[in-house]
Amino acid sequence: MNRSFLFKSVRPPIYIGILTLFGMMYAGAAKPQQWVSLIQGNSLENWEIKGGRAQYKLENGVVIATTVAGGPNTFLCTKKHYGDFKLELDFLVDSEMNSGVQIRSHSLKKQHEERVFGYQVEIDPKERAWSGGIYDEGRRGWINNLKDNPAAGKAFLQDEWNHFRIEAIGDSIRTWINGVPAADLVDSMTQEGFIGLQVHGTSQTDPMEVKWKNIRILELGHHTWKPLFNGLNLSGWKALPGGTWTVKDGRIIGKSTPSEKRHGLLLSNQSYDDFTVRFKFKVNKGDSGFYFRSDPVAHSVGIKGFQVEVDTSYETGGLYETGGRTWVVKPDEKNAKKIYRQGEWNEMSLSAHGRRVVVHLNGRKTAELKNDPGRIKGHFALQLHGGQEMDVEYKEIELLKAATTP
Repeated sequence: MNRSFLFKSVRPPIYIGILTLFGMMYAGAAKPQQWVSLIQGNSLENWEIKGGRAQYKLENGVVIATTVAGGPNTFLCTKKHYGDFKLELDFLVDSEMNSGVQIRSHSLKKQHEERVFGYQVEIDPKERAWSGGIYDEGRRGWINNLKDNPAAGKAFLQDEWNHFRIEAIGDSIRTWINGVPAADLVDSMTQEGFIGLQVHGTSQTDPMEVKWKNIRILELGHHTWKPLFNGLNLSGWKALPGGTWTVKDGRIIGKSTPSEKRHGLLLSNQSYDDFTVRFKFKVNKGDSGFYFRSDPVAHSVGIKGFQVEVDTSYETGGLYETGGRTWVVKPDEKNAKKIYRQGEWNEMSLSAHGRRVVVHLNGRKTAELKNDPGRIKGHFALQLHGGQEMDVEYKEIELLKAATTP
């Protein structure tokens, strides 16, 4: 008997349908992203100049920028914006000038000029040698210099072509210079923007040059902020005994009296391990906190785990472990006074990935843990401290979600 013929003859239509479906799924599957050159042919038509008066030209695939004395910084910027990516390029810079590569950047019109702001990977041929460090152009200044990374400083080659590798994925930005690790930044302020080649303003009349070539990018999608609080009710959250939690005008309002000895908690229904979260808060009275990697316990405190301090004091932005080490990181009060706006709305961002935890308050880092031995999973929770008059507000609680296909 021809068994193969028998098999073919009894194959049901549903089986054929399944094969067809899988074939369609396979055919429609997203193709792996490819490296793409940001310089197409012998044209800069996909780029535009913003800022000052430096001159840019393209010769044989090499972008050549020449300084012009006077005026602000100048930038040659991609017209397209990028979110998550890997970027590679080579550069050759005059030993007397300063330059950089903008990533996830934007611009604003100001007095007939376009002021560029955003992350800049520094090109620094001077003795300081911070090439590969990250400077926040037009906003916060240095956010990841290389003073504690002498190996990266030594990797720079004076008067020679150097190679940058830059990776921006979610709130992680890392750089390498000539294969040596340079910056390792956790910062969630900006998730997309243009790429730009900078010429720093100068008063020197003799022209100086910086060159770039082999500029290529691998796009990896985008991260986006998704709400954890819908602004209407406490869906997704559970109030534990102690104090009251209400919603009004897009705000979560927590209140309790000094007679309430329990720590009131608003606990997330979901548990999280690795995440980046941000929220806005205003403390009118008392001592609050934003718990993470925490779990409820049968105790008057009601919870164990990590807490980012949120209160009326300059300890706000520090890290405290309830049911464990107590204070883990206390903010420097002098710096905290420059950052924290008491009695006003503030923004906090919190990144916990693996055993690295980073806290930013109003865009400034207030705490960081590396290789921390503490908890690595648990709930979020908003706190009302027991035995105090509490009046605290939270809004715009958002989670940074994983990248999507470009």
